Amino acid sequence: MAATLKDIATEVGVSLATVSRVLNKDQSLSVSDDTRQRIFDVADRLQYSKSKRHTTAVTRKKLAIVQWYSESKEQDDLYYMSIRMGIEQRGQQHQFEVTRVFQNNMHKLDTDIDAIIAIGKFSPKQVFSMAKITDNLVFVDDDQFDAGFDSVVTDFRLATEKVVDYFWNRDIQDIGFIDGTEMTTDHELEVVDRRLLGYRAAMERRHAFNPKLVFKGDYTSESGFKMMQKALKTLGDKLPHAFFIANDPMAAGALKALQSADIKVPDRVKLFSFNNTTLATFVYPELSAVNVDTELMGATAVDLIVSRLAGRTTAQRVELGTSLVERDSTK
Repeated sequence: MAATLKDIATEVGVSLATVSRVLNKDQSLSVSDDTRQRIFDVADRLQYSKSKRHTTAVTRKKLAIVQWYSESKEQDDLYYMSIRMGIEQRGQQHQFEVTRVFQNNMHKLDTDIDAIIAIGKFSPKQVFSMAKITDNLVFVDDDQFDAGFDSVVTDFRLATEKVVDYFWNRDIQDIGFIDGTEMTTDHELEVVDRRLLGYRAAMERRHAFNPKLVFKGDYTSESGFKMMQKALKTLGDKLPHAFFIANDPMAAGALKALQSADIKVPDRVKLFSFNNTTLATFVYPELSAVNVDTELMGATAVDLIVSRLAGRTTAQRVELGTSLVERDSTK
């Protein structure tokens, strides 16, 4: 039986796409000279057809985006939509054939996928199922580096420290926090919000952490509204003078609750949100927010895939910084 590209890829330990591009003399491929020569050596030893080597067309690499949200929920969370758009834009630059799968529906993926970028939060079981499909696997907004996988994440610790400092420098030391609880789609793992961990650490360093000022919703606008209503009811006159809220939809809901209770923002309560999607500017007053470069997160994930396809085997973790955008909700 004649040798195939897959035979060569298996023996050299690189992807099928890498073998195809090397044998077709694709000089734009970023691969070491040693790997390139090994591919040719193995091809010759296995007597891979030279005529086939020169006539086989270079096919577009297939990149799957696995999204933990449903397509309808993504419409309500511009954060993950923006990450996906960043992936698709950079993927187009690299001429990937991109397919999307929502709610981790792996059975909808083709079996010949070259790479996967997973957006969201995933259980070990879900990670394992993706790793069985391809070694070229990158996680965005989910730190799977300890498990040996490429990861693109946000520096939540420093971002939270910046917000606490922002209020502290304005003599506001009673800072409430509203975040959410989520489960992976297979209900195997409860997701811990790293913003809460950062907030707690920052407040404890200042000997100011009060668990009664922490309220937990589910990242929706409705839950932000309900959690602020709960804060108003349980805290009364002891309501904090500032709240840090884990995403823009919840912050918009919290703002609505304060306005319904005739509590002035920012005069009585200042609000600082996280993510800085367009929603932050669609409410009144506009929300101060931690700006996360979501499109860069997506583009960085694609860059990691490109280097994986070029033969890189060592896992990488890319942590992107943030910046504070001050608007009327805190001024």
